[in-house]
Amino acid sequence: MPLTPSPKRVPDVSPQWRPNFWRASHLAQLDAARQPSPRLFGAADVQHLDPTLTLWDIWPVQLDTGDLVTLEAGSLWVMLSAPRLPDPDVRHNMARMRLLLKSEAGWRDCGNLLPDGFSPGSREWSGSTRLNPETGEVTLWFTAAGRRGEAKPDFEQRLFHAVGTLDLTGTLPRVINWRGLTQTVVNTGELYADLSITQGVPGQIKGFRDPYWFRDPADGVGYLLFTASRASHLPASPYDGVIGLAKANDPDGQEAFELLPPILDAFGLASEMERPHIFVRDGLYYLFWSTQSHIFDTRFAQGPTGLYGMVGPSLFGPFEPLNGSGLVLANPPEEPRQAYAWQVLPSLEVVSFVDFWGLKGGDILKDPALKQAQFAGSIAPSSFLKLDGRTSTIIG
Repeated sequence: MPLTPSPKRVPDVSPQWRPNFWRASHLAQLDAARQPSPRLFGAADVQHLDPTLTLWDIWPVQLDTGDLVTLEAGSLWVMLSAPRLPDPDVRHNMARMRLLLKSEAGWRDCGNLLPDGFSPGSREWSGSTRLNPETGEVTLWFTAAGRRGEAKPDFEQRLFHAVGTLDLTGTLPRVINWRGLTQTVVNTGELYADLSITQGVPGQIKGFRDPYWFRDPADGVGYLLFTASRASHLPASPYDGVIGLAKANDPDGQEAFELLPPILDAFGLASEMERPHIFVRDGLYYLFWSTQSHIFDTRFAQGPTGLYGMVGPSLFGPFEPLNGSGLVLANPPEEPRQAYAWQVLPSLEVVSFVDFWGLKGGDILKDPALKQAQFAGSIAPSSFLKLDGRTSTIIG
């Protein structure tokens, strides 16, 4: 049956409503011998804007349509940042968002995105950013991890948003006059795991993070997609990752949102579907996320660390896995940790960060020196996709 767009349908958000599923039977269709992978990275691909900083989880400042903001000086981006320390894992406990400028001359660091003490969390984790070019207002949706002033880092995650003003009067762009800090949604635990109660363990923590703004062209309503975990009152499994959804109650998404049931559920297969994002192309809705190899339930199926995706006729599906399995792009088998946190732009450019490169078969879990030496924490070379209905192809 051909995959064609359908009229917009409003979801039934009653308890009987069920999300789409990413199942082990989908992943079993993966042909490991024909894994879609970009080229291997080398030393020349590891470029540090500041040798004292680690950078990861990149996303662009976008227009309301999802297209990149293009200024006379270039395009604006955000990455998580932390001081470069011997143990790369420590970066998650001190993450701050950083504003970057990309131009024909390359990348430039514009400093911390938010002022000191503004975030309600002890760390700033990933989100999404939108610019209104008519007003210069920048809206930021982000994850506040932990709570400001806590004695030690906590894995609680809350979604917030705030508004700033883009300032182009200086040598480098910056966002000033941050205001309107609002908790985007309050997680009551009815639809998603309440992380103030259940947080999981390091390496497999529960999720309520990575908000991504999307305005549905079908009805003009704004939504947030986010990484989450199943509510605790549902059937239990450590492999309980879902992609959550929240609906804006105002046109610009600057007030509180209404939580809706998840639009994708990986129950029994994977514990995380990170950095979800979506756009519409040729009337079809392409949903993407990143998943690491170690969070699959290997009793049933296991995929590589990579970018995964589904396609459907509306924001609410029904969704089908791209390429049968859902795998869109994987790290090369020779370097399975090479990159992570991919985002597909509406232009079909795929951005990410360089993670552990040049391991040459080494095991960072057994060799701390290798882990320290080969963690990049830098912007990765881009890849490009071709999308054709249920099929995706890497073309560069």
